[in-house]
Parts: sequence; structure tokens; C-alpha cells
Amino acid sequence: MSLDVSPQLLAEAERGDIREADFVATVRDSLPYAWNLVSSLTAELNSGTAEFTDNQTPPASEAERGQLLRALASDAVRGSLERHFGVALAFQNCHRVAAFRPQDRGGERYARFTSTRAQVLNQSAELRDC
Repeated sequence: MSLDVSPQLLAEAERGDIREADFVATVRDSLPYAWNLVSSLTAELNSGTAEFTDNQTPPASEAERGQLLRALASDAVRGSLERHFGVALAFQNCHRVAAFRPQDRGGERYARFTSTRAQVLNQSAELRDC
């Protein structure tokens, strides 16, 4: 299971829509490595003038890597993270996450980061089995 959903939130979901704030809290509590990484990238992005910020340091454990993969592979989780932090996320390999300003999602630098060429250039033997 990727999220530790409380019985209360599950019951609310079974009755209908849930508040995004409750979902975001569940993501924060369930995937702390991913949450903290996106939070730090956002803080770095907001503190400067760089077009984007990114993480190139692999997670310390497979559990952390799993959290990151679960967070970014789920449209609902990823979208909630983007809305909560006010960023556009981009993802390469098993750990290279970048935070862009939302208005830059259609820009040239975002397109370069998310291109097939960038993906191929960001490969290495160490990353093939991550």
C-alpha cells in the first residue's frame, strides 16, 4: 500500500468527495521522504531566480526510493503535491525530481528537461535497475 489512509478518510471517500487538504495530509504522513524532497525543492526554487531546482542525490534507501516513485507515479498524488506547493514537477530515472514554476511548464527549459534526449543522457549503469 502506498498511502496510510485513515479509517475516517476512507469512510469519507466511500461517501463521496474528500477535502484535498485531508488527502495532502495523508500524502505528507505516508510518504515523508517524497514530501520533504518536494518541499525542499520548492523552498529552493522560491528563494532564488533559477528556472528550476532539481535533486540529483539518490535516496539513502530503497524504502525512500519507493516513496518517491509512488508519489510521482500517481496522478492524484503528484497533482496534489503540485497544487499544494505551487510547482510543476518533472521526473527522470528513480530520483531526479525537478520543481519548476507552474507557468514554465510549457517553456523551453521544462521541455528540455522532460525530453527523450534528456532521459537518455541521464542514464547510467547504476540507474538501470533502480
